[in-house]
Amino acid sequence: MFDIELNGEFVTFFILAVVMIAGAVLMVSFTKVVHMVLSMAAVFLGAAGMYVLLEAEFLAFVQVLIYAGAVSILMIFGIMMTNHRDASAELVKPLKDTLAAVSAIALFGLLFYAIRDAEFEGRSGGAPSQGTDNTLAIGEALFHNHVLPFELVSVLLTVAFIGAIALAKKEA
Repeated sequence: MFDIELNGEFVTFFILAVVMIAGAVLMVSFTKVVHMVLSMAAVFLGAAGMYVLLEAEFLAFVQVLIYAGAVSILMIFGIMMTNHRDASAELVKPLKDTLAAVSAIALFGLLFYAIRDAEFEGRSGGAPSQGTDNTLAIGEALFHNHVLPFELVSVLLTVAFIGAIALAKKEA
């Protein structure tokens, strides 16, 4: 039914998948916000690894730089700057756990049914494809064809940052 070739890419995919799934499950299971942020960073790093497997090096770099780095640090700073009281964790009800398990099994079954007969196009066991320089192509597109939108986004982010500082000072 499945023609699976056990190689390094296959093993790496499943290791990254386990890291991402475990991080996501821990993210919704933890009660402390800092632990949640660390679990979310694990998911972001796993996604960056998936991008490397897909030969999208630029997206992997951006994933690590923006999401795993900047967003996680921003959330930790937000946690540190706010008056965060540690509320006692509510007791998890057995019905909630049962519904979550049934939903997860149903989602797995639905996804398995949807992809079991799918025809995937791509490399078929032959020689590895010659890699193209994706980062160069993206850089040329950004700085030659889309310079104005790129600069407008940088100005917009700067204005948002200044606005966030002004709102934070107003509340303090």
